[in-house]
Amino acid sequence: MRMMSLIFMLATPAVAEICPAAPDHAAAQGRIIADLGTARTATEAAILTQGLWRLWTDAPDATAKAMLDAGMALLQGGRPAIAVARFDALVAYCPDYAEGYNQRAFAFYLQRDFAAALVDLDAALAINPRHVAALSGKALTLMGLGRDAEAQTVLRAALALNPWLEERALLVTPPGVEL
Repeated sequence: MRMMSLIFMLATPAVAEICPAAPDHAAAQGRIIADLGTARTATEAAILTQGLWRLWTDAPDATAKAMLDAGMALLQGGRPAIAVARFDALVAYCPDYAEGYNQRAFAFYLQRDFAAALVDLDAALAINPRHVAALSGKALTLMGLGRDAEAQTVLRAALALNPWLEERALLVTPPGVEL
């Protein structure tokens, strides 16, 4: 019995730990989003967007960062189904960390499980309503679900924060309206 308890404790270190609050990057995120609105080139916007990603992936602690990095590596390696398990652990450990939900949503999206992706994107946006990537991901997910009118509304919200998003090419404008 003692051996089983020891094995359980070693196998699940996050269960015994408590996730600290996620870093508050609202002010920095706001500055970057403001700068995106005045960016003059795609290169300038790309550099600013990298800054947003640094903020979003700034995990609450080393345990959360390891889970996030492992899941993202699996996504980059083309293994989204396995990545979901890493993000499940991250979300269970840090339920107030938006990026855990956003990355799990991306893993679901890659598997074409749009309904599950939408749930996680809504969770990420409840935590960080100005998470541009989650907004654009939600627009794409809604398109995947055939909910194009809603997708356009969400896409416009994402573009209001970052007019340089590649997804702007998916924006449908009514006839006679120029953007």
